[in-house]
Amino acid sequence: MSPVTQTTGYRPAAGAGAAGADAPDSGRAHGVLPGRRDLAAVLGHWNSAVTSYYLLTGATAMLVVLGLVMVLSSSSVESLADDKSPYAEFLKQAQFAIVGVPVMWVMSRMSVATLKRLAWPMLVGAAVLQLLVFTPLGLGAGGNKNWIGVGPVTMQPSEVVKLALALWLGVVLARKQALLRDWKHSVVPVLPVAGAMVGLVLLGHDLGTALILMLLVAGGMFLAGVPLRIFAVAGVAAGATVFGLIATSENRMTRIFSMFSDSCDVTAECYQTLHGQWGLATGGWWGVGLGASREKWSYLPEAHNDFIFAIIGEELGLVGTLLVLTLFGLLGLAMSRIIRRHPDPFVTITTGAISVWIIGQALINIGVVIGLAPVIGVPLPLVSAGGSALIMTMAAIGVLISFARQEPGAAQALAARPGVVRRSLAVLGRAERAGRR
Repeated sequence: MSPVTQTTGYRPAAGAGAAGADAPDSGRAHGVLPGRRDLAAVLGHWNSAVTSYYLLTGATAMLVVLGLVMVLSSSSVESLADDKSPYAEFLKQAQFAIVGVPVMWVMSRMSVATLKRLAWPMLVGAAVLQLLVFTPLGLGAGGNKNWIGVGPVTMQPSEVVKLALALWLGVVLARKQALLRDWKHSVVPVLPVAGAMVGLVLLGHDLGTALILMLLVAGGMFLAGVPLRIFAVAGVAAGATVFGLIATSENRMTRIFSMFSDSCDVTAECYQTLHGQWGLATGGWWGVGLGASREKWSYLPEAHNDFIFAIIGEELGLVGTLLVLTLFGLLGLAMSRIIRRHPDPFVTITTGAISVWIIGQALINIGVVIGLAPVIGVPLPLVSAGGSALIMTMAAIGVLISFARQEPGAAQALAARPGVVRRSLAVLGRAERAGRR
């Protein structure tokens, strides 16, 4: 048995040393029941070294496509009301997806060593971009000032901060891993630098993004093996900061108390959440049909962005929402496989930070829509409208795909499998020979 077969579960094709593999009774002849043989084949594919790679690429592609379809559906009415083309938001999002694909591909082809070298420059660049928010280039919306614009081009620097901070945490914590039992090495420089980045985002009043960054840092530190007592101290400090920011903002306090109030004003603070829940309830099992949403007719604010999950539930029903949850679950499963299988601590820590960012943000967004969390303005990753968020999330997925390609045995298994073009030519060749007969 070759090394590739031993480490990846790769099996030679029928006719290449697999005599009798296609015989219908071959399993029974060897004392293996057909059902168990099929189960063993499924488990063999599941345990393959390339499972993480295919889970990441497949689930990401499906979420992006679903997002494009739902952005078109949920934004067309509002676009017409604003005297725009009904395809305006969809075309913008499609352009961002087209940019995101090569970005993801480039990141997926980078080696671990290259990603390590990029960590510090990327963090410095992200900090500079975030500082530009407070210059004349800075733009605000909805009470937040978290964008920069040059002519028609706008971007949200805090999305770059997420990926840069994840890579930087991986580099720093992996290098200090043997020293993390000492609280000084656990805290410095991670918490001061991470706190500074979170502080820059908070200066723009974007508490939702700041919370995601805090979760990202916590995920990286946990996977690095930072002692739990450090988490307790850092958690108290972060909680006190968040409480202070909420207590000093009447708008945030109103959102929090509206969750627990029996007399919440359905025309004000509870309006958006209520209409999101109505959309989900209207959808039932199978939905009212793609494009047939009623809430998107200027009833549900941010229907194509923060509350797109409600439109998915209304038009595609419980089945559509479960599909979204399943796809994010597959992403989470792929990330956990990388964490368990890859020997490099940098990969483990960075993957942990990215996984908490993407999966955590998805759960928070869904929690907001179904009323389990206050409205804090975070989009559904890969699905909601938003260029910076989509491109940087796809870049982060590209980093994870790079890690998956470098799992033990994955490179050999991918190299051993024929490419799409070769398989297509082989099929065409067989069809041509069959036609000549």
